[in-house]
Amino acid sequence: MPRSANQKKKLSVLRSILLERSDESHPLTMKELISALAAHGIKAERKSVYSDIETLRELGTDIKTVRGKSVGYYVAARVFELPELKLLVDSVRASKFITEKKSSQLISKLSSLASVHDRRALNRAVFVSNRVKSMNEDIYKTVDVIHDATEADVDITFKYFRWTPEKKKELQRGGALYRVSPWTLVWDDSNYYLVGYDNDKNEIRHFRVDKMTAVTKTEFRRSGGEEYKKYDISSYSGAVFGMFGGEVERVSLSCANRLANVMLDRFGKDVTVIKESADRFRITVNIAPSPVFLGWVISFGDEISVVSPEHVAKRLEELKGAKGI
Repeated sequence: MPRSANQKKKLSVLRSILLERSDESHPLTMKELISALAAHGIKAERKSVYSDIETLRELGTDIKTVRGKSVGYYVAARVFELPELKLLVDSVRASKFITEKKSSQLISKLSSLASVHDRRALNRAVFVSNRVKSMNEDIYKTVDVIHDATEADVDITFKYFRWTPEKKKELQRGGALYRVSPWTLVWDDSNYYLVGYDNDKNEIRHFRVDKMTAVTKTEFRRSGGEEYKKYDISSYSGAVFGMFGGEVERVSLSCANRLANVMLDRFGKDVTVIKESADRFRITVNIAPSPVFLGWVISFGDEISVVSPEHVAKRLEELKGAKGI
C-alpha cells in the first residue's frame, strides 16, 4: 500500500483514538479501530494496526489487550487517572480566583485528558458553600507579569480598584499608578494576593490580584528585601468568616458606601444592592447568622447594621451589649 500523507500520521491518530474512546470498561476491537482510522481518511489492515499498537507500546503508551468473545484494546495508564481529574475539576470549580469563563475553559481541557466515557463523570455539579467567582478575566495575564517581574528582580506598576455600590470599578489613588516590588504570591481563602513592597508607602503590603489592572513590568530593581524578611505571611492566612453553623437565612444589611467593595468581594457582584441614602446602601444575602458572622458585622462598628430579620438584629444588639459596645 503506497504511503499517503494520511498514512504518515496513522500512528498519531491511532493513539488519539485509543486515548479518547477507550478505557478499561470500553475496549476497542480491531474492527472498531480500523473503522475509526477510516473516518480520519486512513486505510489500514489488521496486520499493520497490530504492528502500530506494538510500536505505541514501545513508545510508552500503556495499551492493554482484553480477550473474550472478541479481542479489544484500551489505554490503561494515563497522565491523570479519573479520581485525580475529578479532584482537579472540583478545585477549579471551587476556586474564587478563577472566573466562570476561565473555569469552563480549564475544565474542558482537563476533561479532554479522559476518555469520552469518563468525561460524563467530570461534568457532575459540585456545590461549594459561599463560592463567589472572580470578575476579572485578565487575572491570568496579571499573574504571568508578576512571575516574570519576580524572576527578573524588577518592580511592577499597576492600577488598583474597588467596587462601588453601583457595581462599577473605582480606581484607588485617583487612578495613579502603584509601583510595587513583587516578593511573593499568596493563595488564601480561594483568592490570590500579591505581597510586595509599596515604594510610595515604603512598607510591605498585600494586594488582591483580581483588583489589579494595567499591570506592567518595569526596569526598576526590586526593593524592600529586608522588610520582606521580617514579614509574617501567616498573619494574612485564614478565611474572614470561617465555617458557618446553623440555618441559612436571608439577612438584610445596611452598609456605609465605603463598604461596597467589601460586600461585593464577599457575596459577589450579582447580589442586589439598593441605595438607602446618599451615604448608605442595603444588601440582602443568604447566610447563616452565626456568632462568627455577627462578630464580623460588629467589627465594622456603625458602618453595618442588621435591618432584618428582627431576631438577628436583636441577637446582634445582645452580642454588642455583652462586649460592652
